[in-house]
Amino acid sequence: MAEATDLISCSICLDLLKDPVAIPCGHNYCMECIKGCWDQDDLKGVYSCPQCRQTFTPRPVLNRNPLLTEFVEILKKTGIQAAPPALCFGGPGDVECDVCTLKKLKAVKSCLVCLASYCETHLQHHYESPAFKKHKLVKASTQLQEKICSHHDKLLEVYCRTDQQCICYQCEIEKHKGHDTVSPAVERIERLKQLSENQARQRIQEREVKIQEVRQAVKSLKCSAQTAVEESERIFTELVHSIDKTRSEMKELIRAQEKAEVSRAEGLLKQLEQDVAELKRREAELEQLSHTEDHIHFLQVASLTLSIAAGVTPEV
Repeated sequence: MAEATDLISCSICLDLLKDPVAIPCGHNYCMECIKGCWDQDDLKGVYSCPQCRQTFTPRPVLNRNPLLTEFVEILKKTGIQAAPPALCFGGPGDVECDVCTLKKLKAVKSCLVCLASYCETHLQHHYESPAFKKHKLVKASTQLQEKICSHHDKLLEVYCRTDQQCICYQCEIEKHKGHDTVSPAVERIERLKQLSENQARQRIQEREVKIQEVRQAVKSLKCSAQTAVEESERIFTELVHSIDKTRSEMKELIRAQEKAEVSRAEGLLKQLEQDVAELKRREAELEQLSHTEDHIHFLQVASLTLSIAAGVTPEV
């Protein structure tokens, strides 16, 4: 029954066929649906099947399919209806399905061979038909033409390092023979590596400039200091004496603080070592106590041990 429904469903309006017609590739559509679709192609002068993308020139004449019309009517009498799809209409910023002609559904995939984007319903042909087996599906995109060679209308799958451009396999054979060519994936890895190296090189240059600036500042500082020494030797000498005195006092103060802190830390260390020894002893007692069958004795000794273990640990 599902196959019958697919046969009588129009892949453009997603409803049962109305006034069905067959186009040269063999696919069936509502007369009005395919006419509306091809009316949009009049300016290009090339008409294509919304499903298989086969092109026709000139515009094919549409003839009503009486056999399929009768078949649709028979199935309608049985109460069959086209399976309703899970509609998800395209909104601002979304890629719309190229096959939908009335209300455009949101495209979920784009085909790099068909150069078209498809909603869930119209994408099924790519999954089910062997004719689409080698087609390459990617995330829905509005920039499909950028991935196609303008000379051969084929997918850009090669990068020419000699000419610094993406090309198709036909270009590689005709115009880039003997050139240094790689896959886009390999070139991307190389470009990322180069970007990383360029950034590192730029950082090095910035640091070298900074070094020169600092060196110049040091040089100026030394000149100013020398001038100050020559002009104010007496004041500078007194300042040196004062600094020496302050340095000596500061050294003594630091040593005194060091001695006090070390003494305090050693005392704390000793206390902690005693606590550890006591806790280990209590742990051994608990281990031995766990084997006793005297519950009262166990609780009395365990409570004392736990109270000691829960004591506050001194801070450094």
